Amino acid sequence: MRKRDLVSINDLSRDDVLEIFYIARDLKSRLAKGERPRLLDGRVLAMIFEKPSLRTRVTFEVGIHQLGGHAVTLTQAEIGLGKRESVHDVAKNLERWVNLVAIRTFEQKIVAQLALHAAIPVINALTDSEHPCQALADLFTLTEHFPSIQGLTLAYVGDGNNICSSLLLLCPLLGVNISVASPAAYAPPPAILAQAQRNAALTGARVALLQDPVAAVRDANAIYTDVWASMGQEHEAAERARVFRPYQVNGDLVASAPRGVKIMHDLPAHRGEEITDDVMDSENAIIFDQAENRLHVQKGIMVFLMS
Repeated sequence: MRKRDLVSINDLSRDDVLEIFYIARDLKSRLAKGERPRLLDGRVLAMIFEKPSLRTRVTFEVGIHQLGGHAVTLTQAEIGLGKRESVHDVAKNLERWVNLVAIRTFEQKIVAQLALHAAIPVINALTDSEHPCQALADLFTLTEHFPSIQGLTLAYVGDGNNICSSLLLLCPLLGVNISVASPAAYAPPPAILAQAQRNAALTGARVALLQDPVAAVRDANAIYTDVWASMGQEHEAAERARVFRPYQVNGDLVASAPRGVKIMHDLPAHRGEEITDDVMDSENAIIFDQAENRLHVQKGIMVFLMS
């Protein structure tokens, strides 16, 4: 059986995503009934963290436990990935002890190298380039709030960062239109946009890159935003706050969208910056549904990769 990894959304076909959603939906339903099928009984997940984490660590650790397995957490201070020991050697060690790896790091190439050298599945739990687990949880959440996500429009407003890139790759793959509104200097990478357009050509979805947030949300079913300065960009925070001020998701922007538009954020949120309290706490917000679904979708990912 060919080893499967989740380094990028590009590793998944539309059918793969739908299978992950099917598993996640089934596991979520069964957990609500008090059932915990031990689909990964005795399996061990190694979690490597080079960045701080709340949702990623808790949801992966709880998720593998609910599936009958166990998690081991490793920090950069403990293993010195690529410094104290090469990525190759870390991969060859871990494959002898554990069954799968989730890594939260800075460089996408680190995850790719780990996946290349390890004989076990590797999951990208966040890099500076992509955040596939979050994007999958986001689209899964939309399936719970709409009868069908085919033909929906997601408006992403803000920095063209890692989550923006993963959403750009995933939305058109599932037939979801996506409009990204960013300042020109902070637009998503051209290679990501090109792949998003190729995915859209397969499903008939639309991909739009704009600079006007009002135009982006005008026909949106959901508005998505993220922090203006991600981890490692704290030194740019003041300048980014100035540039992104017109991209704040506030009451005025939401009023430009259709009534009932859903509000999304991958958290942590800087309230009063990229999103205001009244919008984040509104009845249209599904932000904490997204956070909850990290648990169920990541369980789906683990089962999918191990099956």
